[in-house]
Amino acid sequence: MQILVSDATRRIFMTETTSTLASTTSVREVSPTEHHLTAEEIAFFDENGYVILRNRIKGDLLEKLQRASTRWIADGHALTSEADGDGDYNFATRPSGRVLFRINYLHNKREAASLELLGSPEMLGIAESLAGADFVPTYESLVFKNTGDGAPIDWHQDAVHPRTHRIFNVDVYLDESRKGAGSLRVAPGSQKQIVDVCQLQEEYGWDAPGVVQTELNPGDVLVHDVMLVHGSEATLANKLRRTIYFEFRSAQQILAEGPWDADFIDRRLRLVALGLDEWQAQNPQLAPFVWNVADELRPSRGDDVEAELRVAHGVP
Repeated sequence: MQILVSDATRRIFMTETTSTLASTTSVREVSPTEHHLTAEEIAFFDENGYVILRNRIKGDLLEKLQRASTRWIADGHALTSEADGDGDYNFATRPSGRVLFRINYLHNKREAASLELLGSPEMLGIAESLAGADFVPTYESLVFKNTGDGAPIDWHQDAVHPRTHRIFNVDVYLDESRKGAGSLRVAPGSQKQIVDVCQLQEEYGWDAPGVVQTELNPGDVLVHDVMLVHGSEATLANKLRRTIYFEFRSAQQILAEGPWDADFIDRRLRLVALGLDEWQAQNPQLAPFVWNVADELRPSRGDDVEAELRVAHGVP
């Protein structure tokens, strides 16, 4: 196991949480296929909090996502006011002024590529491998840095939870990400406890012991635990870098710990059904992902597809 900091320093800025995830997760497992993670990849993820899957998304789908993201960004820049767009377009203050950096709820943004990605065996194989057959897609967004926007993303953990189940993001890279150009840094093993990231930054900056700086190409996927400490330093003359994030967790985790309810699970699983339909429509010659969701969770089809494409989270 790679050590983030010494034991003495760990006591300063880490508070232990339950780490019985792998042995106590009560999810329904299925037989693996070529699209599932290997046992070695799952073990690496559980130990380190992340795993990189090279060339996972490729060909026409990757090109569709790149074109779709260009449109999503253009639509955000075309807003008359930041208050427009139902709050789906997030802006931040940079030295150059206010910049758009994140777009939420991708599936109702007039580009079917995000649904095709959701319904792809390459995506759902990851979800089922780590969350079990009753996986639920809980968030989707595009996060990006425009050309010249080299602002840092400080050390952080996406969320903190009891660690009785895996909760993770699948990060699909649409552009290359390189060392020296603000590529993502991760702290292997840090997902197993709450970390005082301010203390970490003060003591080590970006170079804490054991930290790994990743490099990814278009179509590569980085899967990371939501408690993994990660971030990226500032850089000058940064190229456009776009990443699509899908978060997954099991239905059992949501029902036991929230923050949502059974109705949210049902509405979110309808997105999976729509994604499977879209992927099959675009790839009629290929075998689709076999969805093994429990019968009691399998959603019925609604009448208003457009309304189903944006399922609000209801919590921050």
